[in-house]
Amino acid sequence: MSESNGGGKPSVLLIDPMPPWTVERARKEFDLVVLPHESQRPPEFLANVERFRGIAMPGFAKVDAALMTQLPKLEIAACFGVGYDGVDGAYARDNGIIVTNTPDVLTDCVADLGLALTLACLRKVVEGDRYVRAGRWRTEGILDLATSPRGKRLGILGLGRIGLAVAKRAEVFGMAIAYHNRDRRDDVAYDYHPSVTALAAASDVLILTCPGGEATQNAVDAGVLAALGEHGYLVNIARGSVVDEAALVDALTAGVIAGAGLDVFAAEPEVPEALFGLENVVLQPHQASATVETRTAMGDLTLDNLRAHFAGQPLPNQVI
Repeated sequence: MSESNGGGKPSVLLIDPMPPWTVERARKEFDLVVLPHESQRPPEFLANVERFRGIAMPGFAKVDAALMTQLPKLEIAACFGVGYDGVDGAYARDNGIIVTNTPDVLTDCVADLGLALTLACLRKVVEGDRYVRAGRWRTEGILDLATSPRGKRLGILGLGRIGLAVAKRAEVFGMAIAYHNRDRRDDVAYDYHPSVTALAAASDVLILTCPGGEATQNAVDAGVLAALGEHGYLVNIARGSVVDEAALVDALTAGVIAGAGLDVFAAEPEVPEALFGLENVVLQPHQASATVETRTAMGDLTLDNLRAHFAGQPLPNQVI
C-alpha cells in the first residue's frame, strides 16, 4: 500500500514479483504502491494514478500503452532484469518515458544455468535422478548411455553478454562455438552463420540467449528444429516467445530433435502439459537469474536507476 503521500518522496508503482528485501528498500526510498500483477487495479493503484512518476517491474511484466496512459506523470520504467520486452518501447519513446534495465549483474548467473541445462540434457542428469528414485536402476540395470559435451558443436543465438559468457563456459567443456546475430561480430573468432536455420544445422546444441520481442518472435520454428535434427538439443534461457512452442512440442514428441532444456515459456507460468511426461526434457520455472546474490544485485540496480533519475543524475543503465 501507499505510504501516506511519502513525505515528499517520489511516487513509484512496483509490480511484483520482486525480492521482499528489494520491496522493503523501495518503501524506504519512495512513496510506494505494490501491484501484485500488472493486470490488477486495486484501490491503492487507482487512488495514486495521478502521482506515479516511476514504475519498478520485472522485465517480462506487460507495461503496455494502456497501462502507461493511465499514469499521466510517468517518467521512468525501471526493469528488474536484462530484458525489457514487456515495455511498449514505441510508446515510451514517443512520450519521453525513460526505460532502464539491469545488465551485467545477472550475466554469469544466467550463463551458469544455460550450461547446466546443456549438461543436464547431454548427460541425462534429471532423467538419471528419476531413474534412481523410481527404483529402476535396481530392476532394469544401468541407464542408457549419455552424450559427452566434448567435441560437440554449440550454436548460440544471440552472442551478447550472456551468449559470450555461455561460450566461455562451454569451451572449458571442449565444445566448439558458432553463433548467429543480426550482424557478424569482429571481436570473436567463432564461426558465424547467416541465419538461425543455418546455425541449427551446424549445431549439436542450439542455445538461445537473444532478446525477446517482435524481432525474435518464433525465430525457432519447425524448420529450425528440423535443421537441428534428431541428435540435436535446444536450450532456451532467453524468452519463451523466441520459440514456436507448439512446433517444439511436436518436435520433441515425434523425435525430430533429441531433447530440450527449457527455463522460459510462452505464457508463463503456464507450461504445455505435453512436456511433463517426456524424459528428454529438462524444465525450470524461469530460474536463470534466481540466486539470492544475483536477485539482490538486480533489485539494487533497479532502484539505483530510479533514484538517479529522480535526483537528476546520470542513469546507470538507460536503454530507452
